[in-house]
Amino acid sequence: MNISRFTTSDGVEIAAKTYGDSGHQTLLLLHGAGQTKHAWHSTATALAASGYRAITVDTRGHGDSDWSDTGDYSIDTLKHDLITIIECLVDFGIEQPVVVGASLGGITALLAEGEAPGQLFSALVLVDVTPRMDPDGVARILRFMSEFSGGFESLEQASEAVAGYQPHRKQTAIKDNTGLKKNLRLRADGRFYWHWDPGLLDHVSQFGEEFVNRQYLAAQQLRLPVLLVHGKLSDVVSTETAEEFLRQVPQASYVDVADAAHMVASDNNEVFAEAVIEFLQRDLAG
Repeated sequence: MNISRFTTSDGVEIAAKTYGDSGHQTLLLLHGAGQTKHAWHSTATALAASGYRAITVDTRGHGDSDWSDTGDYSIDTLKHDLITIIECLVDFGIEQPVVVGASLGGITALLAEGEAPGQLFSALVLVDVTPRMDPDGVARILRFMSEFSGGFESLEQASEAVAGYQPHRKQTAIKDNTGLKKNLRLRADGRFYWHWDPGLLDHVSQFGEEFVNRQYLAAQQLRLPVLLVHGKLSDVVSTETAEEFLRQVPQASYVDVADAAHMVASDNNEVFAEAVIEFLQRDLAG
């Protein structure tokens, strides 16, 4: 079964891509702010090769999904979109997928599961996201996202910008513009623009202490298997905040990925995919 589209309650079309055969454990992968479903390509390919079905989606306002006509990218709307996707999967005969969420995708998944009256997922994988994150690291992400709102003159300029933002990444990987082409769009003015709605920043820049507390309350309600994957080089989630989360969610497993920063799956996909598969085989084997 190739699932390529979902429709939200307000008519936004959500683009998706399916990896692997039907009939196996299904994983739903949610990217971070400013990314697209292509960020999961290597991970989804590895999961499919190991006998799982992976479904990657473009969050509203990202990639091939519709932009909101009203500019609504609030966390509650993203949460409702996720719940709608889960309901659509049930219609396809897929109940309680494992949800893997990176950054904003992880926050959305945490709130959806932790605030639901019943269990939505069979397991939850949080990728370098905890209720409390380093404000300087978050600010650096937001600066990078807003800095190039006027687009790039070329793919090479975009590649140089990414290299400056991710100095830990191997330069050979950064200079490969294949991935960039999937995240940028050439417009009529001849410039390349990130393929996400800049209106998203009006919402993600407003997360404060009250929102941190909301996430902790949701985390305390988690009763399903949880895996927290932390990038050892991350400036967004620290070892201390990871430990704080683990005290709140005692059943959670923890993996610290060396040579990886906030975008763990992109930085060290082999280790990341192995950690997720090991978690699935150990905690969901029954």
